[in-house]
Amino acid sequence: MRPGLDPGVFHELTATVTDDMCPHFDGKLVHRVYSTWSLVHHMELAGRRVLVPHLEPHEEAVGGGISVRHRSPAIVGSDVRVRATVKSLVRGRLLCDTHAWCGTRLLADGEFVQVIMEKRVLEALLAKCAEESGA
Repeated sequence: MRPGLDPGVFHELTATVTDDMCPHFDGKLVHRVYSTWSLVHHMELAGRRVLVPHLEPHEEAVGGGISVRHRSPAIVGSDVRVRATVKSLVRGRLLCDTHAWCGTRLLADGEFVQVIMEKRVLEALLAKCAEESGA
């Protein structure tokens, strides 16, 4: 790891809610609001962007878990601000606090874990998974 991935380091992104970010189940639009899965995607993206500048060329990371409490809706056309903030980095596990706002209103909060490993270790793991699944 390159230095500087310390508690308090953050990445923030903004997304405008579009119809493709709304919840659809069984091919049907449910609500014209920011879906939880779009929210999770943006939280993961912000967390990934916190991490990537600190990875060495031989390192990679995979998602290790996410916990989200979706507290308030954002309608289509709203701008949503999503932030991932480093909470800790212990034994190759990066924990970020995540938050999303629409203006000053909190939409969601949670935590996102990324597991950092050498690329060769990840490649071996994926090859084993492919072998086991017959892919």
